[in-house]
Amino acid sequence: MRPYSGFVCLGMTDKPLAGKVALVTGSSKGIGRAIALGYARAGAAVACAARSEDALNEVVETIQNEGGEAFAVVTNVTNEAAVEEMLEQTVNHLGGLDILVVNAGGNIGRGRVDEGSSEDWKATLNLNLFGAYYCIKAAIPHLKTRGAGKIITVGSGLGHNGLPGGSAYACAKAALWMLTRVVAQELAEHNISVNELIPGPVETGVLTDEFRKNVVEKYLEWLKNPEDVVDLALFLATQPAVGPSAQSFSLMRRAV
Repeated sequence: MRPYSGFVCLGMTDKPLAGKVALVTGSSKGIGRAIALGYARAGAAVACAARSEDALNEVVETIQNEGGEAFAVVTNVTNEAAVEEMLEQTVNHLGGLDILVVNAGGNIGRGRVDEGSSEDWKATLNLNLFGAYYCIKAAIPHLKTRGAGKIITVGSGLGHNGLPGGSAYACAKAALWMLTRVVAQELAEHNISVNELIPGPVETGVLTDEFRKNVVEKYLEWLKNPEDVVDLALFLATQPAVGPSAQSFSLMRRAV
């Protein structure tokens, strides 16, 4: 098992995550892929988890070709048993767990409350909230074993402010933010910090024209590439064991 190596300040070394094991969900594309690559380049051994095996294998191959350590875990975060198996595979393959990035999510239930699908609304909560809950719950015993750790939940500005037509996603992310704070309180005595990372609008190929008009253009938001999120993800992963927790860190220019 890899020993916990303590705090390494970002900037003191080009491998600030050397000796650490990270698990990144939803890492086959977009923000999750960028974070997985960023963590591997910072020295972490990375478990890349998502539903798409081919896309995951491409990420792992990229990391390995750069001299990093990674392996793919095909999973569905809405299935609790599959999530538990994902954690077991990670620990067995890489020797432990230091960092969990809860990134898998998506907006299924678009539409105003009186017009949208109830089933899509439920599915959005199931993916973004229950999927996160399953991942956090399954990771906690392994993080406790290390004596310290980091949980980073990928939230959304919509979870703090909402947006017409986005009630399902906004409610799911708002609940995830509350879960982040409560779990942070529960794990403080174990030196496990739990924080929210809000990327703001990121060009991942899923932004709608309506969102661009109502948010990006209206509020002059910073429309980022996935790689623009990596520095903040590294910052959160390299904070001291007794560092910020139950906090929200945002890359948005302003509140919507």
